[in-house]
Amino acid sequence: MKPVIALVGRPNVGKSTLFNRLTQTRDAIVADFAGLTRDRHYGNGRQGRHEFIVIDTGGFEPDAGSGIFKEMAKQTRQAVAEADVVIFVVDAREGLSAQDHDIANELRRLGKPCVLVANKAEGMHDNARLAEFYELGFGEVHGVSAAHGQGIRSLVELALEPLALPEPDEDDDQEEDVNKPIKLAVAGRPNVGKSTLINTWLGEERLVAFDLPGTTRDAISVPFERNGQRFELIDTAGLRRKGRVFEAIEKFSVVKTLQAIESANVVLLLIDATQGVTDQDAHIAGYVLESGRAVVIAINKWDAVDSYQREQIQRQIETRLAFLKFAALHFISAIKRQGLGPLWQAIAQAHKSATRKMSTPVLTRLLQEAVQFQAPKKSGMFRPKMRYAHQGGMNPPVIVIHGNSLEHVTEAYKRFLEGRFRKEFDLVGTPLRIEFKTQQNPYADKDG
Repeated sequence: MKPVIALVGRPNVGKSTLFNRLTQTRDAIVADFAGLTRDRHYGNGRQGRHEFIVIDTGGFEPDAGSGIFKEMAKQTRQAVAEADVVIFVVDAREGLSAQDHDIANELRRLGKPCVLVANKAEGMHDNARLAEFYELGFGEVHGVSAAHGQGIRSLVELALEPLALPEPDEDDDQEEDVNKPIKLAVAGRPNVGKSTLINTWLGEERLVAFDLPGTTRDAISVPFERNGQRFELIDTAGLRRKGRVFEAIEKFSVVKTLQAIESANVVLLLIDATQGVTDQDAHIAGYVLESGRAVVIAINKWDAVDSYQREQIQRQIETRLAFLKFAALHFISAIKRQGLGPLWQAIAQAHKSATRKMSTPVLTRLLQEAVQFQAPKKSGMFRPKMRYAHQGGMNPPVIVIHGNSLEHVTEAYKRFLEGRFRKEFDLVGTPLRIEFKTQQNPYADKDG
């Protein structure tokens, strides 16, 4: 699971600037979930081979009595609860404030590992300006400048150091192992029926299920088998053991959902037919696409809507989830156990597509046939020339095309190539990434 870093501090100390620096974006990858606006954004960060999730919180006022500030404080506490380590941000220019003391006391009470960071410390070559922050009792004060990128690398190393992260396995997603179970994440908004679906699966298949070791924050993994195929269910609803029975608790955690998606081979995106396709559904779907995971879309509670609502939902899918048009779409009723058989077939097909091996000769032949059928457009005096293609990765599949002037290939032509490759290899339910590598003609120096 990716470690989680929460940024906490009073308003206007530069948390959002630091967030953008850590994620190398101008906004969160998954931003403004319904009910989480004003206070929490989530994004991916990376340093070296280590990846992590960053949570940007609103200005923290622990003693806020009512209104939006009370809600912001509540959301900040939730962010701290979800995090592995907290970066406590103070303002080096304005100096120590009473509110900083209040936040420090609250963070001590919450008991998470904490790194104290004085932002806006550019030009402060001596630590005398930062000395007053030692009063907060968090030990070393680390001066950084989020706006200028100063001290950010050492800050991340310091934050991740106590977590003792293992070195990531580069080959983890590249090789298909028939003995490995398919990791399946069930993702969706609260109350869409994740718990009902999971309990139906567990009861229907009469599986021996048990908790795999993990922290209380981690998604729970439940191994089971269906028709000889082993699966590992990564639950985002929060399965808890209660005696011999699993009790599913529908508690929404953004971090848990993001980590489950990252850990999965296939994501089942569950949508409530009675609510339609919401912005929150689209945000989760966007993160699935960004992560490159295979995906199947299931519209639950299909039995509870009339023909007009069904027509509206199908229109919403075509517009709001147009970027997932490669995904199989199924209409189910978890509580009535309707449509679950075809759903399993779609999950298996998505995984098979995501891990399909594509030979270089076949890819190159398909590329040449596509160019003969429709050549890429000229850009000025140059027309992109595509020489050969090979597979560059799996889960998701990556096709690397080599040639000359490939930086001029249009997005429309890229989609044309994607359609040809998808049809040939029957790639359903998985993103397909096409990369272009321009190179010098190896025979150019031999002419004459």
